Amino acid sequence: MDERIEAAEEQIAHLVRSVEDLSEVVARQAGEIAQLRRRVEMLLEREAEREADGVALIADQRPPHY
Repeated sequence: MDERIEAAEEQIAHLVRSVEDLSEVVARQAGEIAQLRRRVEMLLEREAEREADGVALIADQRPPHY
């Protein structure tokens, strides 16, 4: 009986460690996602400003051979 309890406690300890590790990963990824969202918003704002200023991007222009 004691062996079963020890085995269960050992499994619980491993599970707790796994949950803590996963929690750290999720927290780090949440930070990265927030940073990426800020960057995308900044890029969208820049593009909106360019469109408002009437600046055409080279990629949006037709090539000269057309």
